[in-house]
Amino acid sequence: MLLADYLHLATTSIRFSRMRSFLTALGIAVGITAVVLLTALGSGVQQYILNQFTQFGAHIIAINPGKSSTLGVSGAMISSVRPLSIEDADSLRRIQGVQTSVPVVQGNSPVEAGERTRWTTVLGVNHETPQTWQLPVASGQFLPDDAARQARNLAVIGAKIRSELFPNSNPLGQHIRIGQERFRVIGVMESKGQILGFDMDDAVYIPTARALALFNREGLMEVDVLYQPGADETNIIKQIKIILNQRHGAEDITITSQSDMLKTLGSILTILKAVVAGIGSISLLVGGVGILTIMSIAVNERTGEIGLLRALGASRQQVTRLFLLEAAALAGLGGIAGMVVGISIAWLLHAAMPSMPVKIDWLYVLLAESVAIVTGLLAGFAPAQRASALPPVDALRSE
Repeated sequence: MLLADYLHLATTSIRFSRMRSFLTALGIAVGITAVVLLTALGSGVQQYILNQFTQFGAHIIAINPGKSSTLGVSGAMISSVRPLSIEDADSLRRIQGVQTSVPVVQGNSPVEAGERTRWTTVLGVNHETPQTWQLPVASGQFLPDDAARQARNLAVIGAKIRSELFPNSNPLGQHIRIGQERFRVIGVMESKGQILGFDMDDAVYIPTARALALFNREGLMEVDVLYQPGADETNIIKQIKIILNQRHGAEDITITSQSDMLKTLGSILTILKAVVAGIGSISLLVGGVGILTIMSIAVNERTGEIGLLRALGASRQQVTRLFLLEAAALAGLGGIAGMVVGISIAWLLHAAMPSMPVKIDWLYVLLAESVAIVTGLLAGFAPAQRASALPPVDALRSE
């Protein structure tokens, strides 16, 4: 029996029982649709989160006060032996490969301009912040390179602060009051939006020394170091530890490499996506049970056909292959339909809600289709074996 004969017999059987074939393929289609949709949403969320992390750049090392064995986020930044200072941040610039070093202080304060007042985030930083955090200036300039302890009361405001406090006027050259001090506005930042829940447009940037005095802080919240692409990150971290150990007398800092965070986060999100795909694949098992049921019924209904094939000289292996091909064809067609429907729904969701991250992961799509076909083969194996084992004479007599 030629391959064309197998295909003709299998497709003829599928067309003859259209409703039964449709319902059988539907179970597989639903499973594939679930896998495609869930993995598309999972991949979209993964890409969205990674993009959020990399908006500050991918070559940043954060140094926080306080020795911690965790990831070094702000909750572990207290109880250090010695606070981080502006001088500590300046000392890190001499490390080979380091481009910038930004001492960071953060606090909340009312900002006044005329009769308008807005509570907002105030960041104490230096002149290297735009390069380090990839924050372009829309108008004016950023903070000048003043001596740290002689910094002037200058401020740069975010796009939202500009629209809220200076809706009908040019803020450059005007004064704002932060706490009890007056600052002259010298720049406005371009709109950056939210990054990991922090609104970069709703912030005011002032010199680090002025922020330390304003919030009555002894030390920095963080030092962000930007290193050159291609530089040896491991060696830079080692040098940071050496320099700060010499200055502090002990290792009382926590260093967080953004590349390590991205790797860890990427691994977690990949595992999460695989789990989501596994949950969607449960539907494929349901579809496989449907194929097993339908093919078992088909063997009972087509006993005469099987007897005729055996009487005409078809071997047991050929009858087995015929039923396996029919089961695989049902699963494959259902899988293709599920792929089309899943991809269509994913793109429609993205078109209706552009903010919803959707990214088709073709590896999972093709893997799901392969699993569907294998599921069809496994589900059809037992009925195919039973069909091939029917005695030809008894099968003919059943008619």
